[in-house]
Amino acid sequence: MPSTRVLAHPALGFLATNCEWNSILEAISLGVPMVAFPQWTDQLVNAKYIVDFWRVRVQVKINENGIVTREEINSCIRQVMEGEKGKEVKTNAIKWKQEAKEAMKEVGSFERNIEKFVSKLLSS
Repeated sequence: MPSTRVLAHPALGFLATNCEWNSILEAISLGVPMVAFPQWTDQLVNAKYIVDFWRVRVQVKINENGIVTREEINSCIRQVMEGEKGKEVKTNAIKWKQEAKEAMKEVGSFERNIEKFVSKLLSS
């Protein structure tokens, strides 16, 4: 089953992700909140971006032994599913889903930016 079908399912509360770019974009475009488990390289940068800019995720904290505990995972899941933090993350996820839909419209920002890019290439 394609991941987008899973992510679009109404029963899904959040995506646990290692913050690879494709999974982030799929989750954002479908309005899915995230619990982030970044491990290395670009995943750490991607995780920071989705918390500081898009504000659609909760990130696990690694303890002094380099381990994510069961209690930490439980806390992050509760944060994204309940309370004020959960409401904020869900609201932002829905906002970015709408932004993605607008960008992909026939005369949306994606098409306009591609046309500008091609125009500049052709004029060089």
